[in-house]
Amino acid sequence: MWFSFWRSRDRFTLDHLRYLTDQLTKVQIVNDVNKDFVIEALRSIAELITYGDQHDPSFFDFFMEKQVVGEFVRILKLSKSISIPLQLLQTVSIMIQNLRSEHAIYYMFSNEHMNYLITYSFDFRNEELLSYYISFLRAISGKLNKSTISLLVKTHDEEVVSFPMYVEAIRFAFHEENMVRTAVRTVTLNVYHVGDECVNRYITSAPHTEYFSNLVSFFRNQCMDLNRLVSEALKNQSSDSTSAIIAAVDEIEDNLYYFSDVISAGIPDVGRLITDSILMLLVFPLLLPSLRTLDSNDMQSGVVTSLYLLCCILRIVKIKDLANTIVAALFYPFETFTKFSGGKVNGYTSDSGFTSVSQEPDDNSAKCKAEYLTVEVPNSTSSSDLYPESVMSENNRGSSNLTLREVLLAYVTKGDDVQVLGSLSVLSTLLQTKELDESMLDKLGILPQRKQHKKQLLQALVGEASGEEQLFSSENSWMRDSIGCELNTYLEKIKELYGLSFLCSDLVTSPRVPRFQVLDALVSLFCRSNISAETLWDGGWLLRQLLPYSEAEFNSQHLELLQVRTYEVSYKNSATALVKEVRGFWPDLLITVLCNEWKKCKRAMESSYPPKEPKCVLFPSPILSSEDDIPDSSSFTAGERLHELAKRILVLRHLDLICQALNQELKSTLVNVPNWSFLFSLLSDFTYKGVILQHKRDRMAKGRKKRRTCGFGVLGGGRGCRIILS
Repeated sequence: MWFSFWRSRDRFTLDHLRYLTDQLTKVQIVNDVNKDFVIEALRSIAELITYGDQHDPSFFDFFMEKQVVGEFVRILKLSKSISIPLQLLQTVSIMIQNLRSEHAIYYMFSNEHMNYLITYSFDFRNEELLSYYISFLRAISGKLNKSTISLLVKTHDEEVVSFPMYVEAIRFAFHEENMVRTAVRTVTLNVYHVGDECVNRYITSAPHTEYFSNLVSFFRNQCMDLNRLVSEALKNQSSDSTSAIIAAVDEIEDNLYYFSDVISAGIPDVGRLITDSILMLLVFPLLLPSLRTLDSNDMQSGVVTSLYLLCCILRIVKIKDLANTIVAALFYPFETFTKFSGGKVNGYTSDSGFTSVSQEPDDNSAKCKAEYLTVEVPNSTSSSDLYPESVMSENNRGSSNLTLREVLLAYVTKGDDVQVLGSLSVLSTLLQTKELDESMLDKLGILPQRKQHKKQLLQALVGEASGEEQLFSSENSWMRDSIGCELNTYLEKIKELYGLSFLCSDLVTSPRVPRFQVLDALVSLFCRSNISAETLWDGGWLLRQLLPYSEAEFNSQHLELLQVRTYEVSYKNSATALVKEVRGFWPDLLITVLCNEWKKCKRAMESSYPPKEPKCVLFPSPILSSEDDIPDSSSFTAGERLHELAKRILVLRHLDLICQALNQELKSTLVNVPNWSFLFSLLSDFTYKGVILQHKRDRMAKGRKKRRTCGFGVLGGGRGCRIILS
């Protein structure tokens, strides 16, 4: 009996809700005396309404009958303390997030109470209050659909004239706090994905379209910050600088994924707005002018950052016009965009890409357009373009006379390791960009032959005109016409929309010319000794993607370079350096390392994706190719060099097998194991009667005989062949 007397009253009852509501209506002033009670009442009402929505509909019926939301607004007007708005925003957010009944949501959004709270003049100097306010907006946006969104907008003649939630949210789109920016993006995406046509027209009308250009302006600021971090890291590499670059890269990629999510909402004009802003504010005035040819000793961070950002934009932002316009811009001379970037665009004044930045962005910058720039492009259809010397000689003309495509190839043939990796990343990204027309890829010289033959085969099978001629002809007029048509279309768009004119007497050349130029650059890459093995793996991957169907497509010049010059220069030098490792720190691991690295090399070459992500270009690793680079007592560094040498010689061996397959016109998959006989012929002077044997004997007791076996397959020697080192 006494136990039941002291038992506490059940809080989750309609009577308790009625009691709290009655007490709240009696409040005429909020001060230090009753402040705590008001806060507790607001919190308890949120709990009771959430409970009633899931268990007892009478709770919310009473809530509507007493117009409790109106009481919330009245209490907010009476409050002078910051704690009341904090609790009120939290209370309403909790209720909206947890209400499941559509009827309850309709009531909460009606009567203009939500719009009053949204537009109320809160003191956002308080960071906690701002956080609660943004959470409040996000909670509302999470309940939006085509029915509920109409309760939050004001219309006139069936056109939306006011949308407070959206307008107030984008005010904080560029707040310094990352969590606030992320919440605002969630709010905007929830609005975009509703798909209401009237709201979409409101979003894409002035002045609200400035939000998208401001987004790109903010993104450009981040790109400038990344370039500054990369520049500092190149001067002074440290763990702090690496961490800062990683954080900046994550934020940049998050922004690009947000662009992609906005575009995926399917609002008709948004894709065009974002495309124009990216091209006018970032690509044309900043990224492309930064792709200037420099001596390897004068490598600047702008090139590295630009190559990475181009890869990111093409890989993440899935807009067909954007991708094809960027590719068309690669056929412009470099000086075109140097002049383009000379004007002031969005508060940035620069004449060579990443060089300077002003403090305040100009909101009207998206409206500015450069004057028409007309540049004559020399004819490039000469036969000398088929040979690697042509790419080398082009570099002597100076960067202003080179097209941007030629600049990329020049980096592959003459740039340092970072420039090579960046250019290969751009070419690989273009190759994998599904939004690009195949004719544009063919003009770049990176259209895989299997794709071209597959398309021509399908056209021949469905009976299109001259299908068989297209399929079996090595060079047909149809492809030339297609290339010229697509490329000219986007060149005209660039001239018409962005004010860049392009004049060329004979732009449409043989499809083989750009293809051979790329092959020339890749073959020349493997003749270089100052490039890291992992970068060569990327080059090998790209070369394998571009493999032709017959020896006729891979002319004798390429085979001679790969099999003769590569063997004479890179292959022999790497083999000689590898032999010296027998006298180094890790002779016992030599065969094991070769076996393991061969598997990795083969997996990397045959993968569907490049071995390295584009952001690896921002974190260059040192190349250990000289004995002077290794301290006498550093066995760890010696082990790293052993792996580097193994990777280099194995990728060259892989290319050698590719050449053998082409010479024999093989179309089957390469063997799964390396030809180890070449290695043992190189190491014979040292392995059988040399250092390894002596090293083993020194570690064994006298009089004992030790036989070391190592099992692996040998090409031509059968599977399971065992080589005995005795």
